Amino acid sequence: MFSRMLAERGWRSPVAIGAVLGRWHEIVGAEIGAHCVPESFDADTVLVRCDSTAWATQLRLITPQVLQRFEAELGVGVVKKLSVIGPAAPSWRKGGRSVRGRGPRDTYG
Repeated sequence: MFSRMLAERGWRSPVAIGAVLGRWHEIVGAEIGAHCVPESFDADTVLVRCDSTAWATQLRLITPQVLQRFEAELGVGVVKKLSVIGPAAPSWRKGGRSVRGRGPRDTYG
């Protein structure tokens, strides 16, 4: 009855987003959940940011198993793809007045 009401009102996607983001640790496990965090959920793709490139690689390797777990927990077709990215790179921009482009490094040859 509840799933029928969600389908009739077009709420299936918002509920799926809440399920993916709210139950992330439960679905992927505590170890992966401690190092990889879902940033967004668009259509059927979850964007996940990991705190190191090693964890990003590990999550990419086990993506098929994670997708099977999503299917078992949330239903078929809710999450079809996992997009895994590593940590954000540090900014080399320093100060309020910086040069656009390569700056002083463009004279090396």
